[in-house]
Amino acid sequence: MNGFGYLRPDSVQEAAEAYAAHPGARYLAGGTNLVDLLKLGVERPGTLIDIGRLPLDTVQELPDGGLRVGATVRNSDLAADPRVRDRYPALSQALLSGASAQLRNVATTGGNLLQRTRCPYFQDLDKPCNKRDPGSGCGARDGVHRDHAVLGHSPQCIATHPSDMAVALAALDAQVELYSTDGTRRLPVADFYRLPGEHPDRDTWIRPGELITGVRLPAATAGVPSAYRKARDRASYAFALASVAVVLRVEDGIVDQVGLAFGGLAHRPWRARHTELALLGAPATPAAFEGAVALELAHAEPLRDNAYKVPLARGLALDVLNRLAPAPAAA
Repeated sequence: MNGFGYLRPDSVQEAAEAYAAHPGARYLAGGTNLVDLLKLGVERPGTLIDIGRLPLDTVQELPDGGLRVGATVRNSDLAADPRVRDRYPALSQALLSGASAQLRNVATTGGNLLQRTRCPYFQDLDKPCNKRDPGSGCGARDGVHRDHAVLGHSPQCIATHPSDMAVALAALDAQVELYSTDGTRRLPVADFYRLPGEHPDRDTWIRPGELITGVRLPAATAGVPSAYRKARDRASYAFALASVAVVLRVEDGIVDQVGLAFGGLAHRPWRARHTELALLGAPATPAAFEGAVALELAHAEPLRDNAYKVPLARGLALDVLNRLAPAPAAA
């Protein structure tokens, strides 16, 4: 590991000012991903700014009935929070599927959102990777890409985003709070991440020096039936081959509200807008679900070894949709 400076600010403002004074620094909280990348040599910041002790570790009620989750709330605490389990079950389920208990006890909300891809070409300095070293090529495209993207990829990069939590947050219409010396702003989680295009080294639309201070869960999806399901190579502690988060409210047999996001298929949590548009106002039937999911997955562009992800994602989505839909009333 290379040498680096270390700062521990006492406030969010001090953290942002510290970054402004040290361009190229990295914020450190739980460190479950960043420290690994430091050890591998993928990340080589000159300064680490430790935000782990800032007062960003609480879950608060919002006046409208939503929740605000501080950026340093631990994944285990968030998954166990009774308000989250009751109002946003897909989020709790996603967190519990994401890692071992030891990691969940350390990993933070903000860090989870900012974790980098687990593509082995990105993590190996001896392999070409446009995300790590722009212009070097994409080793996965002609190499091992069984776990890689089938939606939204580009000739420059076919990596997938690893977060389970972000998939649930995208389906729930959550927003990310950002703070910098230029002020504050919010972005929907579904719009927080970039597709690779010509610049796969840019994972998100976060600006240099911006600090995630929290995530807002809206009142509009609070209490609406939701669920998360994930397929992986082993029963626990593995990244998703494909996953899905669904928010579904049905009134009198008609879909009144829907949010659906896929994980493991793209460079970001993939909000299934074609599926949602087709379902809103449609009968909540297996046939309608099947047709709507097919509309989204028709845009998939699998490569040599990952076409299996398309039927896998379809099966996961249909299973969750059908489970969340109320059973038809008896005649």
